[in-house]
Order: sequence, then C-alpha cells, then structure tokens
Amino acid sequence: MKLKRVILAGSIYGLVTYFTIRLLLDTVTGMKFWERSWQLNSVEIGVCVIAGWLFVIGQDYLFRYFDTHWDHEFTRKRILKELGVVTAFMLLMQNVLILPIPVFTDDGLQLFDFADVNVIPLLYGYIYYGLRRSNTFLKAYVDNRLKLEKVMNDQLQAELKFLKAQLHPHFLFNALNTIYFQMDEDVVAAKRSVELFSALIRYQLYDQQQTVPVRQELDYLESFISLQKLRASERLNLQVHFDPELQGQIIYPLLFFPLVENAFKYVGGKYRLEINAILKGNEIVFEVENDIPPAIDKTGGIGLENLQRRLALLYPGKHKLAIEKTETIFKVRLELL
Repeated sequence: MKLKRVILAGSIYGLVTYFTIRLLLDTVTGMKFWERSWQLNSVEIGVCVIAGWLFVIGQDYLFRYFDTHWDHEFTRKRILKELGVVTAFMLLMQNVLILPIPVFTDDGLQLFDFADVNVIPLLYGYIYYGLRRSNTFLKAYVDNRLKLEKVMNDQLQAELKFLKAQLHPHFLFNALNTIYFQMDEDVVAAKRSVELFSALIRYQLYDQQQTVPVRQELDYLESFISLQKLRASERLNLQVHFDPELQGQIIYPLLFFPLVENAFKYVGGKYRLEINAILKGNEIVFEVENDIPPAIDKTGGIGLENLQRRLALLYPGKHKLAIEKTETIFKVRLELL
C-alpha cells in the first residue's frame, strides 16, 4: 500500500510539476513543447516523475523523524520548524534533480527557468505537506483539546470542593451557636436542635450526590428552617411556600441554602421573611425576601459570593441571580433555566 502511494503520489507530483513549468516557459518564450523531440520530453517527464518519487519518500521519512524525535505538542513553533526543514529538503531536491533539465536543453538556463524550477515544485510540495500532515495535526489538536478540557474539569471540580468546604464551617458555626444559646434556656429544644443538626450534617456529608432531586433539597431546607425557628425571635413573621410541583427535577445541591441562611442571619426591622420556590414552565425559581435594619450595610457576604461562583461553574449561561436592596428590604431571586 505504501509503495502504491509513493508511485501514485510521486507520479502526480512529478507530472503536475513538469507540465506547469513547461506551460509557464512556453508562455514566456513562445515555444510549444509538443513540437519538441518526444525523446527529450520523455526524458524530462521521466526525471520529474523520479524526482516526485524521491520527494514523496523523503517527505515520508521526515514526517516519521519529526513524530519520533520532536515534541509531540503541535505548537506554532513546531509547525514552523517542520516547514523550515521541509522547505530546505524540497529546494535541495529541486535544484539537484529538476534544475539540470533547463541547463542542458533549449537555450540553457535563464533567470525565469531558475524561478519556475524553485517556485512551482515548492508550491505543490506545500500542498502535499498539508494533505499528508492534516490528519496528524487534526489528531494532535483533538488530543490537546481533550487534555485541556480534562485539566479545566479537574480545576473546576477542585474549586467546587473548595467552595463547599467554605460552606460547611460557615453553617456549622451558625448551627452550633444556635444550640449553645438553647442549652441554658430549653434543653428539650436543644435536643431537638441537635436532631435537626444531625440530619443536616448527614445530608451534607453522606446523602449528597453530584445532583439531587429538588424535593430532596427542599426537605433539607425545611429542616434548616425548623432549626432556625427554634432560636428565632417571636417577632419573626416567617412565610414559606414550596411548590408541590417541585419533585423530581434534578439540580445541584446546596444552591438555595446560602440564600436562606443569609436571610435568617440578617433579618431585622419588622422581622418579615418570605421564602418561595416555584416551578415556572421548565424553570425553577427560588426567592427569598427579608426585612433588614435600616443601618445595615449588607452586600451578601461570603455565602452569596460562593453561590455566585458555584452558579458560574455549574450553570454557565443557564441561571439568573438578581439581588435587590433598599434601606429596609433585601431580596434575592434565583432562576435555574
């Protein structure tokens, strides 16, 4: 198969090179190569075909050498280096094998002969180079893209784990603080808080998969809300509505949690806190709105910053997070598309 390719490709290269050069020379000089001696034309064609065979064999050897001894990353520098070596090889072949033809025929070597012999075969040589190396370049490009995507995916996974690790201590601090204040005032409530706290920790550490049904996430939030209500002020006006249509829709876990946690942390003023989760077509809409003290300077804190980063990683172009703040109200709306 390789020999057939050498013969076929080399013959085409030699014949196309010869007839292109003859056409250009005849155009410039006014000669007609078919009026020349057929023996002379046959010799010139034969030399060009043999040069084509040697050209193909030489390029194939260079390609194997490049792939074996050079860096496997197909960078611009690597390709330019290859082209430099291939160009030098082609110029050597052309001047050694083809240039003697005009030297010993017709009216001898002219400047346009030298230009044609060096330019025409070089152009066809580059075409052959592109055809032969395109498959190698494409394979290298695909391999590089796969490696890059793997590195990026590993980096994203590491960043997500880091963000979750930040979430856990923040939540633990608030939950333990709640239980601490209950211990002296209401032991029964403290025990209940410990039970709820254990359920929350179990979800975060054990029950959590890569993605979860939205109902499972809402159950987790209900446990967290129950824990917060145990220590909340009697003035708290809490309204929670979870759409019963939200059941098996798949989402990434712990996306709603920072919104609810921040609302309980900063609620003040008239102590109104509303939490809503609804299904709007194929979109999941989660809203939290709470009153805040007029003097508070609240921009979201680390919880919302982490949430924004996680959404950018998990739902690129498929989410909307709107934050509204007035002197007395803080509202967040998250849409998962």
